[in-house]
Amino acid sequence: MDQYKNILVHSMVNLGDVLLSTSAVALLRQIYPQAKITMMVRPAVAQIVINNPVIDEVIIYDYKGKNRSVKSMLAMIGELRKRKFDCCVSFDRKLRPALLALFAGIPVRVGPEKVFDDKPSWVTNLYTHVIPIKHDLVNTLQGQTYQEIIRGFTKTSGSAVPMMSRIMPEHEQKAEKLLQSLPVIASETKQSLYRIALCVKGTFPLKDWPKERFAQLIDELSIQYEAVFFIIGAPEDRNYADQVIDLIKIPVANFCGETNLPEVAAVLKRSDLFITVDTGAAHIAATVGVPMVVIYGCTSPKRWHPISERAVAISSDEPCCPCAIVADACPDHACMNHISVDRVMETIKGVALV
Repeated sequence: MDQYKNILVHSMVNLGDVLLSTSAVALLRQIYPQAKITMMVRPAVAQIVINNPVIDEVIIYDYKGKNRSVKSMLAMIGELRKRKFDCCVSFDRKLRPALLALFAGIPVRVGPEKVFDDKPSWVTNLYTHVIPIKHDLVNTLQGQTYQEIIRGFTKTSGSAVPMMSRIMPEHEQKAEKLLQSLPVIASETKQSLYRIALCVKGTFPLKDWPKERFAQLIDELSIQYEAVFFIIGAPEDRNYADQVIDLIKIPVANFCGETNLPEVAAVLKRSDLFITVDTGAAHIAATVGVPMVVIYGCTSPKRWHPISERAVAISSDEPCCPCAIVADACPDHACMNHISVDRVMETIKGVALV
């Protein structure tokens, strides 16, 4: 097996996929323990790979922003050329980073035959090594697909788990400050106090469980357990979370936009339960081991289940799922509407808070 000393990997995709791809980077680290590994990502996800134990350096490339210009692309090619990478591995099969690697003169360029769907892509012509992915993408955990790229290239076996960036003291302090701001609930009829985190908004509407059901769920949990509740999410999720909170009978804190990604991990580490739709936050939660219930709609838990023994998935297993249609084309939203509050409550009783 060839030895590489300076490896570039890129995952120019969203939070959940980038975090899952770190399992493949961890596997790469096992195989080439002496190599320097640099990861190229988009700005929005940089916090999960900066100060990550399996990544030595991070290059941030905003290919959807101002860096779309030819001038900025040439500048990035020059930067990559200066670093003298001897190998590049793609976890995204995207055109722009493949062109960057080609024009930067990286001699070994590795990429998957397929990664997100079964459609062929001429981008693979830019790789020196095209790795066949023989398993069914839909029914295989996405993290395994990323790791198969490494196993196929190196002709080795083995596996690894996703790796979050290190939680630093300042992240711990911010998490503690936020949680101390939660209202204190005490009752002689209830046994103990729990912290329950929620993520109520997915990256697109077909991932969303109805607001009214989230509100009913929290109200019922508050009756059965002495608990405090808070919602996490991105800044753009804050208004949606407020709409859910307006339907709830008890106080619920809205932390959307108040935490960076390592702070999210620190907050979830201190939580007793995380209830979420299919989001990147579920994969962050998996790295800290918090018990969680993940509600799936149009996406499949067979592919997107968090890599954690403490995660339980709920899906209505509609015959039309998984799908990629837009919300307006699916007014019934059966995949989420067929998941009842009672079912989620029963699942919670089986996984935590007992």
